[in-house]
Amino acid sequence: MFERFTDDARQVVKHAVEQARELRHEQAGTEHILLGLLTPQTPSARLLAAHGIDHAGVRAEIVRIRGDLTGEGIDAEALESIGIDLSAVREKVEGVFGPGALDRAPQRDRRGVLVSGWRVPFGPRARKVLELSLREALAMKSRSIRDGHILLGVIREGEGLGVRILTDAGIDLSELREEVKSGL
Repeated sequence: MFERFTDDARQVVKHAVEQARELRHEQAGTEHILLGLLTPQTPSARLLAAHGIDHAGVRAEIVRIRGDLTGEGIDAEALESIGIDLSAVREKVEGVFGPGALDRAPQRDRRGVLVSGWRVPFGPRARKVLELSLREALAMKSRSIRDGHILLGVIREGEGLGVRILTDAGIDLSELREEVKSGL
């Protein structure tokens, strides 16, 4: 299916996974796909921006609802008061294990061997969105899947956090759907 995705659509998917990884969420959900759609320079990002939806606002809403597991909420001053300097700890760890070592959770491969990196799979609703984006493209007789088709998939899925964020922002989904379709 991914061979049908345009470069913009591939970037949306890639950015969605990156956002889930940055937030330390175990799966990429519809909310991460919405963040991926807000990657600058995509037609969907411009359309959503016209409705007052932007990357920073969506990310803040996701953090409010799902939480931010990056450790940014750790009270560095409290740790310093007992003699722990987080920046010194990070510097030492990255000196031994490489840059970004604390940003990756270790995992095991198929053989049980510990490997570095943190792979974030798509959750069931996000997989459904990608499937629905293909169906939307086929219904519109499009040979490729564009970022707009992915946005249509988010809207059509209708139950994930991505669509909840849109409706909570006062977006009329049927109106947005028509705008997306007219732009494809």
